[in-house]
Amino acid sequence: MLIKIIILVAFFVVMAVIGIYSRKMIKNVGDFVLGGRNIGAWLTAFTYGTTYFSAVIFIGYAGKFGWKFGLAAALIGIGNAILGTTIAWKVLGKRTRRMTHHYDSQTMPDFFEKRYGSKTLKITASCIMFVFLIPYSASVYTGLGYLFESTFGIPYLYGMIGMAVITAAYLILGGYIATALSDFIQGIIMLAGIALIIFFVLKNPQVGGLFGGIDKLRAAGEAAAANGGVNNFNIFGGDGINLLGIIILTSLGSWGLPQMIQKFYAVRDDRAIRRGTIIATLFAVVVAGGSYFIGAFCKLFIKDPASAGILAANGKDINFDMVMPYVMQHALPDILMGVVIIMVLSASMSTLSSLVLVSSSTVTLDLVKGTFRPKMEKKSTMLLMRVLCGLFVLASLIVALQKGAIVTLMSFSWGALSGSFLAPFLYGLYWKKATRAGVWASIITAITITMAGFIISVAGISIPVIGSYITPPNVGAVAMLLPLIVLPIVSLLTAVEDKEKVNTAFDETLKPIISE
Repeated sequence: MLIKIIILVAFFVVMAVIGIYSRKMIKNVGDFVLGGRNIGAWLTAFTYGTTYFSAVIFIGYAGKFGWKFGLAAALIGIGNAILGTTIAWKVLGKRTRRMTHHYDSQTMPDFFEKRYGSKTLKITASCIMFVFLIPYSASVYTGLGYLFESTFGIPYLYGMIGMAVITAAYLILGGYIATALSDFIQGIIMLAGIALIIFFVLKNPQVGGLFGGIDKLRAAGEAAAANGGVNNFNIFGGDGINLLGIIILTSLGSWGLPQMIQKFYAVRDDRAIRRGTIIATLFAVVVAGGSYFIGAFCKLFIKDPASAGILAANGKDINFDMVMPYVMQHALPDILMGVVIIMVLSASMSTLSSLVLVSSSTVTLDLVKGTFRPKMEKKSTMLLMRVLCGLFVLASLIVALQKGAIVTLMSFSWGALSGSFLAPFLYGLYWKKATRAGVWASIITAITITMAGFIISVAGISIPVIGSYITPPNVGAVAMLLPLIVLPIVSLLTAVEDKEKVNTAFDETLKPIISE
């Protein structure tokens, strides 16, 4: 325990030093929000990866989907690496950097206003961001709360409060620069942590090495089938449709999330994007692929969920958010638990800082300064942004105290956010004929699907035939895909606003940006 505490304190000291150091580099709002648009390949790639993968993937998703799909869960990680990272960088990277540079937009709502000529659209997008980023942030706090409770014996509440205070402190001090620098360090810790966990999980007698573990998973799948259950030892984990929904949600979702797209706003130039694509992909393969791979072996450590103490409050269902903490406690030497804790903290703090920054900046720049107080002075703008950072952390903490399931919180949040923004942003970058009416139709579609799924889930409504497929991840996936069809259909039926402005923007976007 002493070693764990020493490692934890050292980590917090490093984060504090980064915040103080970065504060000296903040000279204006652009520095605070986007690091002056001068972030290189390594920092951009690592901040993308660490924002993408948090305690949600390791504590929530790896435990639940590794339990359900077995080794097939690794396909989720592969999807995250290929679709969510490589293709996302190639399709969105250069185009986003160039067009946002042309429009001089610092946030996604600001881009929507300038691309589609609608202040109302900017205000709506800002509100959607603030509302639905809170449950996503809460899901990260929930994972941290369970981690502290299981490894330190610190009550769930106190663990989350401590993390909230630390995250808010270094972010308020250093803004995007502090986030980028800390993400690089945290990313290195995550890579090392995943590698160590894979080694010790496979080495553990419960698994018996890679091939021994695979044989045990095969036998467990066959035994489950013999008893009338599902054999998840196949390429699709015994449930291909639900697996596909999760892959779409977690991979395509990154294309429309403001905190992910922001990384392309801030990158230095085209050359940094090309290099960053390779670095970010390798990072995703190790972290996402490794996390789901580890989760596949969780059943070998937990023979009886009741005796393992991982049942939910009703005493019947498994609390999947406790699965991975249990596995780590029984697979790793005590001294390495300190490394694992820092790894999960690193993943979570990087995600939290990005969520808080993008939320507070859009409320300040797009709602307050951009709508109600356009003449707000620089000092007042910076102060408000820092205050809102603290308020967003507090709101997320309050939601997390309700102890909602991590997968549910994140799925509905991603569905609403990426569903609302993916189609308008993607078509806005590449298609001149995308119209304001098409954007509104796509946003309404995404929010309607998300809220309908949420109501069905919370109310426990049973729907014949398709009921088993109405899960939070599937609802989120549909909320992303359907707007991609709705927007072009409505756009073709309506007129493009200000064709000359749109043509100019597209012409300028073709010009490469090279840093001075």
